[in-house]
Amino acid sequence: MFNDASSPIALLASRRSGKPRDMVAPGPDAAQLRQILEVASRTPDHGKLAPWRFVVVRADQRDAFHDTLRAAYLAGKPDAGRLELEAIDQFAHQAPTLVVALSKPAHASHIPLWEQELSAGAACMNLLAATHALGFVGGWLTGWAAYSDAVRDAFGGKDEKIAGFIFIGSPSRPLEERPRPDYETVVSEWQAKHA
Repeated sequence: MFNDASSPIALLASRRSGKPRDMVAPGPDAAQLRQILEVASRTPDHGKLAPWRFVVVRADQRDAFHDTLRAAYLAGKPDAGRLELEAIDQFAHQAPTLVVALSKPAHASHIPLWEQELSAGAACMNLLAATHALGFVGGWLTGWAAYSDAVRDAFGGKDEKIAGFIFIGSPSRPLEERPRPDYETVVSEWQAKHA
């Protein structure tokens, strides 16, 4: 179906999510990351509100990110075991590049909140597509940290939500295709109902 591997549609069809724990250097340099984030910002946005934003966690800030995650986790679960704490360390330090995507709704706007949240998700998808177009691999994760007020407060205000932690790097192994829904199960044609 997508015979020309150099075509834009083939590029989109070949995008795969990578596991951040399997990502290695190199990640995007500063100019490439800026390009990725500029493309991410070119997303459907009813009302031109930009109801999202991105925070880059530099390599020299990963230890501080780890400390933030660990403190938030232990505040809710002070008896956390060694494996849980090791998972937090691994999460904080995986992949060469980390971008935290935040949903930043404009509550005073007449644009419905749902549309603003959809725009934030679309911005994340654009980020992943741009990452792939530049030859890197991306992984969009959430997990408990995305829903933690303490972690959210480290990146934004109380009116914001963490849409995801987007890790970017190079794959250390070939990416596997995952099962996709059958076309017929997710696409249908509308038929008017007659009274």
